[in-house]
Amino acid sequence: GGWLLLQNCHLGLEFLSELMDTIATTESMSEGFRTWITTEAHQEFPINLLQSSIKFTNEPPQGVKAGLKRTYSAVTQDHLEVSNMPQWKPLLYAVAFLHTTVQERRKFGPLGWNIPYEFNQADFAASVQFVQNHLDDMDIKRGVNWSCVRYMLGEVQYGGRVTDDLDKALLNTYARVWFGDHMFSEKFCFYKDYVIPKGKTVEDYLQYIEQLPVIDTPEVFGLHPNADITYQTNLANETLSTIVSIQPKDGSTGGGETREAVVQRLADEMLEKLPPDYNPHEVKAQLQKMGAIQPINIFLRQEIDRMQHVISRVRTTLTDLKLAIDGTIIMSEELQDALDNMYDARIPKLWFRISWELATLGFWFTELLERNQQFSSWLQDGRPNQFWMTGFFNPQGFLTAMRQETTRMNLAKGWALDSVVLHNEVTKMMKEDVVGPPPADIGGVYIYGLFLEGAGWDRRNSKLVESAPKV
Repeated sequence: GGWLLLQNCHLGLEFLSELMDTIATTESMSEGFRTWITTEAHQEFPINLLQSSIKFTNEPPQGVKAGLKRTYSAVTQDHLEVSNMPQWKPLLYAVAFLHTTVQERRKFGPLGWNIPYEFNQADFAASVQFVQNHLDDMDIKRGVNWSCVRYMLGEVQYGGRVTDDLDKALLNTYARVWFGDHMFSEKFCFYKDYVIPKGKTVEDYLQYIEQLPVIDTPEVFGLHPNADITYQTNLANETLSTIVSIQPKDGSTGGGETREAVVQRLADEMLEKLPPDYNPHEVKAQLQKMGAIQPINIFLRQEIDRMQHVISRVRTTLTDLKLAIDGTIIMSEELQDALDNMYDARIPKLWFRISWELATLGFWFTELLERNQQFSSWLQDGRPNQFWMTGFFNPQGFLTAMRQETTRMNLAKGWALDSVVLHNEVTKMMKEDVVGPPPADIGGVYIYGLFLEGAGWDRRNSKLVESAPKV
């Protein structure tokens, strides 16, 4: 009748099969017996054990109000009165607000953090313990050592998880703006109407938290209001994608055409439009004509190799999928995934792993044709006057090759690769206006295809502008 708790089971997946066999084959079992399993999501977790279990998930609350409410629900009155320093209660609330903020920014994806970090309750507990110890050891005449507090929060407690330089700068900015003597003034606020309440009991703080807005504007976390549009769009897409993925996979469409017939017709159309394979001997010969050892041409060879890999994979998948639909070969798991995704106008995983990200299969295939067209034209007609930079697999490699080539052209002037820096200039020309490469005395290349997120470009005045009016 006891309870068994197995933790971090994603680290011992082999044992879980034994566990399932033991539970399934045991003839008599106490009504009070329970097996609890904690695990991270894992592709190889035994599906039969997962399906026979009752699942619980523990996710951080959504919103500042819910986050602060959860934090203060775990704070006792004794903890609130553990220090008699006047700075203790405001600092405790400020750390709780910081903890909620760093977790809330995760939902905005790369707009919130460049890299998603697993901030958790342990970070908050360690930060609060540090603040408590700091106040206990504080010299009353000197007051709080704010440099130490900011460093511990921005570089050690929360910053210890952060690996990106810009994310670290963001955390340190929160620490600098929110933690200082100014936080005890009447005018201080994290954002308008988000202040540090004055209370003596936990109930006082919970009452204040209760009247906070249920839905927060992104500006509370230092983000532009448009960030919420991106978040809501991604959330809606993810929800709809989940709904589509769990739809029944058999049966016919409204017009009577089966899923297999729809996909087979689509596969025929794509195979008809798919570019031919590159001939390695022709590629080598053309590159020899253009100068095979030039950095830009070496880059072109690498891009063509990757494009050929994509074309071959697409051709093989479509051909095998048609044979599997006809029953000539067995429908493998990968081919089934391709069939399901193509029917839903999504990119099959086999293709996505080696290519680029786009919203739908139609856009993806069109870009395949356009990318291939750029490489084919470059190979046959020589170096273009302008480059579609976002059509490369490795844009950074293109810029590096350009730097290498420019450096070699100016070796007589004493140029060295390490000292050459990129300078970008936005011209007022349209793509059609470019009829030749940049002047020789300037060097470099013309590129197009870049796009802005969260801003617009004023061509007349050559400056960034708001992409949408502020509400």
